[in-house]
Amino acid sequence: MKIANIKGRAHIVTPTGGIDIEAASEGKFSADSQRIIAQLDSLKAWYEQSRPAEDPSLSTDKLQENLTRLEAPVPHPNQVFAVGLNYKAHTAEVGRALPAEPMIFTKFPSCIVGPGATVHLPADTVDWEVELVVVIGKDGRNISKASALDHIAGFCVGQDISERKLQKANNPAQFSIAKSFEGFGPIGPWLTSADEVDMSHLRLTCEGGGEVLQDGNTEHMIFDVPTLIEYLSGICELRVGDIIFSGTPAGVGSGRTPPKFIEDGWVLESSIEGLGRLANPFTK
Repeated sequence: MKIANIKGRAHIVTPTGGIDIEAASEGKFSADSQRIIAQLDSLKAWYEQSRPAEDPSLSTDKLQENLTRLEAPVPHPNQVFAVGLNYKAHTAEVGRALPAEPMIFTKFPSCIVGPGATVHLPADTVDWEVELVVVIGKDGRNISKASALDHIAGFCVGQDISERKLQKANNPAQFSIAKSFEGFGPIGPWLTSADEVDMSHLRLTCEGGGEVLQDGNTEHMIFDVPTLIEYLSGICELRVGDIIFSGTPAGVGSGRTPPKFIEDGWVLESSIEGLGRLANPFTK
């Protein structure tokens, strides 16, 4: 099941159309896509039984043609976790040793925007990082790897946009603040439920400035998603609607010689197979 946030209202979207959840269910389910996350199981049962009429103008293909109609599928996450150095080739390109345990930082929730949102460039050293975003669907502490899937609502595409000059302004580096400017957390285009996704083998790509910037696969993660959930939940409670940016593959601009960064007028396209794409314009 795919849940999209269309102008502030939760919709089920399919290749043939979209369904306004609150209207079709006559108020049984909320129009708030954040609240729907905790209701996914019952929503799926209702949908299978009722099969309400679809609006063909809201099919997944038509929505991808105009992403500005879509808002973040998780618009107000309580906690936003992110993982650094989680792909071997990316770790090598930035000259770091392989981490012995997950390198965790946070992004501030106010940076989260939708899949077609325009992002302002605060500096000339803004970098891209396409990532698989995990959405938590069930509260939990001390979750085992074997039980991790039970706590995942689904997945979406994310961009962990990063202002590198600020990130490296101090020692140690300032990850959270440099990655939390307004608009620095595009996610979407919708939430794809976990039962439809093989998270262990997903191709991720990022394109901008007329070239393919990143082309990786989640099979090359150092710490897979169940390991990340076990690690994080052993420290703090994971709650419904929390999101985890799970790390970026090789190809970031700061890892190049000479470095390359997002330019005014770019449209950064970020895709993950089976999950859809983001297309975020950048402007000074």
